[in-house]
Amino acid sequence: MTPIDVHDQAAYDRLQGKLVPLWHSIERLNNDEQTIVVVPSVEVDLQLTAPEVQAYEERYLFLLLLLRQPRARLVYVTGQPIDSDIVDYYLDLLPGVVSSHARRRLYLLSPMEATPRPLSHKLLERPRMLARIRSLVPDPDRAHLVPFMATWADRELAMRLGIPMYGADPRDSHLGTKSAGRKLFAEVGIDHPIGREDLNRQADVADAIVSMRAERPGIESAIAKHNEGVSGFGNATIDLRDLPPAGHPDERSAVEARVRSLAIEMPGATADNYFEVLAHEGGIVEERIVADEIRSPSVQLRITPLGDVELLSTHDQVLGGPTGQMFLGSRFPAERGYAGLISNDARRVGERLADLGVIGRFAIDFVVTRSGGGRWSSHAIELNLRKGGTTHPFLTLQFLTDGAYDATSGVFHAPSGQAKHYVASDHVEADGLRRFTPHDVIDMALLGGLHFDQARQVGSVFHMLSALPAHGRLGVTSVGDSPEDAQQRYDEAVGALLDEAAQEADEAGR
Repeated sequence: MTPIDVHDQAAYDRLQGKLVPLWHSIERLNNDEQTIVVVPSVEVDLQLTAPEVQAYEERYLFLLLLLRQPRARLVYVTGQPIDSDIVDYYLDLLPGVVSSHARRRLYLLSPMEATPRPLSHKLLERPRMLARIRSLVPDPDRAHLVPFMATWADRELAMRLGIPMYGADPRDSHLGTKSAGRKLFAEVGIDHPIGREDLNRQADVADAIVSMRAERPGIESAIAKHNEGVSGFGNATIDLRDLPPAGHPDERSAVEARVRSLAIEMPGATADNYFEVLAHEGGIVEERIVADEIRSPSVQLRITPLGDVELLSTHDQVLGGPTGQMFLGSRFPAERGYAGLISNDARRVGERLADLGVIGRFAIDFVVTRSGGGRWSSHAIELNLRKGGTTHPFLTLQFLTDGAYDATSGVFHAPSGQAKHYVASDHVEADGLRRFTPHDVIDMALLGGLHFDQARQVGSVFHMLSALPAHGRLGVTSVGDSPEDAQQRYDEAVGALLDEAAQEADEAGR
């Protein structure tokens, strides 16, 4: 095989040009011939086990719903083989399609490597497997690669397969760091917390806080963030109450002491660990916003290969962890009182990214506040230049219902005109869940009437089922006709699972 230079920008740009004529086949349900190659490689700044990596790779199995398109072929690659019960579960969700017909157009591949290494790295080391994937793509001009994070390894994989990648070019990945996000917010003129970026040392954090206090003396709390932290990991809170006044001779030493004793969101991490990562990837520090009422919504957008900016959805994030900064799940859509506000701000960022040539899905996190029941104010927090925790539940809803989100009204409607809402989480956890197999959960959902009902387009869909035996964890997306209905269905699904887990534990202990 002719050697491929992954850094050959001209060659990659030519390959990406294939997305333009292919786009209308990608963006909507149709009868066009196409091949979708899904490689959900996970490459994050976290220590994950092999079962956790497998579960995250399977989180995007909702893409099997693309097999509703009768001439679509889908190649889905995971580090380890997927349990057949899980595959059957997703195929049975397909509305209006004979599952055996869809199964014939589905190709599941695996390098059979049970390690936490990124999947793309595993594939690039296996020329025979790459040849096998290429053999399953009858027309490279009618195919594209779907990555999770669009890393340099994913880009090389696209070039070796000879098919374009729908995702941001890794050369633009710096735009998704916390430091670059703050700069973009400032550039397009949207409100964001007072702070400083491009920090690498503990002393940089202290200097930044001293500078911030000179600008705004009343700051009571700050958050330090690693540039590439995800889901709140990489965040740490610094208490700034009861310090010497700004400009006082003792201020600097007092700030340094607070920085050394920062409260880290990641369990088990130490200050030394935290600043080692900061030195490697850089980061920011910014004011922690406080108010009478505070919410943490996000906006999901995409930039098409044609350069169009499309607003896809809004969510209210469900946060937890030691200081309430860890992403646990979401409610869709975001409250209408501020959905339009954050959408307008997000679109300005999207238009700037489009000007820079970025394509693909991305999300912007906000904090919105109000006091005394007045108007909401928005503060942009982070730009995530990749798919995230709100991507898979939204696309699951969209593929199941054929509905669409109306950015003007802030409401998602099914074709019937019925509004749809959901509550979703990747973090339904209990030690007793380790005793269950994916088949057990599917069985309980069916017997308990929790399964997604295609006729009424309500119910729960389960994901990350392979994390059950090792971690007692799975994900749930519960769809309802109102926010209250969705929440009730979610509570019923989670409650039923946890009750069964407790009962199983009691029986095992007898």
